[in-house]
Amino acid sequence: IKYNFDDLRNVLERASARETAVRVAIGAICRRFLSEFDIRIYSRVIQIGSIKDVNQWQPIKASYQIIEDSPLRCLNKRAEAKMIALIDSAKEKGDTLGGVFEVVILNLPVGLGSYVQWDLKLDARLAYALMSIQAIIGVEVGSGFMAAKKFGSQVQDEIFYQKSEHRFFRRSNNAGGIEGGMSNGEPIILRAAMKPISTLAQPLSSIDIVSKKPVKAMKERADVCALPAASVIGEAVAAFEIVRAMREKFGGDSLTETKRNYSGYLDYLRKR
Repeated sequence: IKYNFDDLRNVLERASARETAVRVAIGAICRRFLSEFDIRIYSRVIQIGSIKDVNQWQPIKASYQIIEDSPLRCLNKRAEAKMIALIDSAKEKGDTLGGVFEVVILNLPVGLGSYVQWDLKLDARLAYALMSIQAIIGVEVGSGFMAAKKFGSQVQDEIFYQKSEHRFFRRSNNAGGIEGGMSNGEPIILRAAMKPISTLAQPLSSIDIVSKKPVKAMKERADVCALPAASVIGEAVAAFEIVRAMREKFGGDSLTETKRNYSGYLDYLRKR
């Protein structure tokens, strides 16, 4: 209707998640840039349908390898087995499944983003990036919606100081690494909810927009569950936004200059 098309396929093809292939490619370049500053981005699937991986992610090398080796990019093997069984069941019924994936960003410096300008808030930009992925219908940072059920004293991340290492630290990360629209030095924790794919092998009722008569929706080949792929896309779009924030903060006409500016900023932080 918007573009006065007669063929729905014109919309279907352009709206497809296939367009994210180029964003993943660009994200790989962004991750290469971030690796120069030891900034790492990882993702994992934490829920498919009603099956959840309730274990908290731990930033150790073994965890990364388990995720990469998993067909569902799930860290919990028991949960993964149940997820696979659920996917197989949905496939037999001609149905689809949604779920939740998590993106973790490590080793970010304090102060990326802004508390001054609404459009430069780091959490807003990352949420925008994740929401731009097809079928994503919700995003949360840190404790997210769970924080809404608690008292402020249960949610605020207390600050401590370790004199021997001259550093401030937190014992919790409910904020998900972002406060006031800026990175606070803790790992950034993002989660995105993906709805079940709309194209079903067992079509639902619809209407022919020309005849106005009831019809069954068209059958279309589609994945039963796209959470693992979506988590990889999530890494890519998050990497792109972090690079934007890094370039805005540290500038430079070359990588050498950017790294020099970055190093100078870290020196400044150590003296505070």
